[in-house]
Amino acid sequence: MTEKTTLYIVPTPIGNLQDITLRALDVLKQVDLIGAEDTRNSGKLLKHFSISTPMVSYHKFNEQARAEFFLEKLAAGKNIAIISDAGTPGISDPAEIIVKKAIEKGYRVECLPGATAFVPALVISGLGSQRFQFVGFLPNKKKEQEKLLTSLKLEQATLIFYEAPHRIYKFLQIIKEFLGNRKIAVARELTKLHETVYRGKLQEFLDKQIELILKGEFVIVVEGARETEISDERILQELNKQLEQGKTKKDAVKYVTEKWQIAKNRVYKLGLEL
Repeated sequence: MTEKTTLYIVPTPIGNLQDITLRALDVLKQVDLIGAEDTRNSGKLLKHFSISTPMVSYHKFNEQARAEFFLEKLAAGKNIAIISDAGTPGISDPAEIIVKKAIEKGYRVECLPGATAFVPALVISGLGSQRFQFVGFLPNKKKEQEKLLTSLKLEQATLIFYEAPHRIYKFLQIIKEFLGNRKIAVARELTKLHETVYRGKLQEFLDKQIELILKGEFVIVVEGARETEISDERILQELNKQLEQGKTKKDAVKYVTEKWQIAKNRVYKLGLEL
């Protein structure tokens, strides 16, 4: 533990309790207060490891008010840990607001490495893992969904989403509509007794050739766009856009090449047409 007043972001197991780290246990025992997404759920975890540190709730409905409360505690010299129901706080779970406010006030902020669902899902998906983009849950509003997925259509990095079981087939329909019939992997109940990974094409899931068990937490890993999906016309449009913004032709070619991870020679030849 550091001597300076600190806000700790502490990952907790996504299923298997043995995945908690020794450092996480040490921090949770020594801090003065724990902010928990669900104190009832986290209470079971703390009890299992004989941790008696006081807890208060910290969830999406009270984030702003609790952030001010935590800042008061930090000002009084108290060390605080933030935990979520499972995984790393701040990744599709509360923590972002208090982290920003603590940094603004000059407090030390530490995030412990540890459990998170999307990393093991990506690794065992069988899809590319050198470049990936974590998207998380889709927005609730249709227009925002469309805007986001349209922006991802040409992204060649592997895409990672979260979704609830009762919405999974609707989610897959939306993904296919915007991204096409790509390879995907659907991981459920990671680290738990009934961990399952389904792999195939999107249409196979929609046709129920691959039928999902609709229980637990889902991570969906989606193949990135292939270079052939990016048309010459689209590349020329982007080159023109960059030139209009004041870039040289050389810099525009470099930008497009890096943005979409496509062959430089292809972009350069198209650039000569401008």
